Amino acid sequence: MNPDEILEAAFQQAWTTLNVRNSDIAIAERIDLIGRNLQNRACSRLILACALAKIHNPRVDIRKPYTQIGDADTFSGRTYDEGYITKFISEHQLPCNSTTAFLTPALRNINQVLTPTRNLVGRPREVYRAALELLSDVYTEKLSAADLMLATLRILIIVRDEKQARIDSLLAGLQLSIEDVSLSAEEIMILIQQHLATKGASRLPVLIIAALYQVASIHLGEQALALESHNAADKQTEALGDIQITLLDNHKMIVTTQA
Repeated sequence: MNPDEILEAAFQQAWTTLNVRNSDIAIAERIDLIGRNLQNRACSRLILACALAKIHNPRVDIRKPYTQIGDADTFSGRTYDEGYITKFISEHQLPCNSTTAFLTPALRNINQVLTPTRNLVGRPREVYRAALELLSDVYTEKLSAADLMLATLRILIIVRDEKQARIDSLLAGLQLSIEDVSLSAEEIMILIQQHLATKGASRLPVLIIAALYQVASIHLGEQALALESHNAADKQTEALGDIQITLLDNHKMIVTTQA
């Protein structure tokens, strides 16, 4: 099978066996740690890309996803990641990084074997350590690459569905509250202040300013362009700013803002 077929077959098998866990408790805990970690989504892509390469070509060493290592059994993890994993996780809405794991600071520019003793500069450290141990488990044949992929997909599907269930529940509750209670202006201001004071709410100020421009655009003669997704800092992506303001009659940029 080609890589796309391998991934799709594994997804269908994982979907029908969600309650199956690896009999080795330590291995199962490593996979759960990686799949459920909200702070780091890159290691899930690392595991999927390396497992895919090993299934597609059993002769490669799953711990060597860098051609710079120079051995005969190396492979390009980034090629598998960008060429197959990106489309796959997008189609199935799996909770992984939207971009390749191999360009993250901890995993770029490496020319050494990914063994458990290697100190990857990334956070949380225990997630990277678990990923390296899983690669070693496949190398020492404690675990097959196919089983590693299946177990990883199972936890990602579970996390995806749990998140969707929470969203559905919140939306249902919000609809009930809209039907039952009308908020006063003061209550709305309190809610906004609480959101702004919440850790990780950096996107909300951007939305507030964009909404203000949308309401006042006719009077200002200016408009805010559609917001782009935030995958990295503006300095890293060379973006002009969080919100891009243009004149109403053309798209000539007049100002950008950092909300």
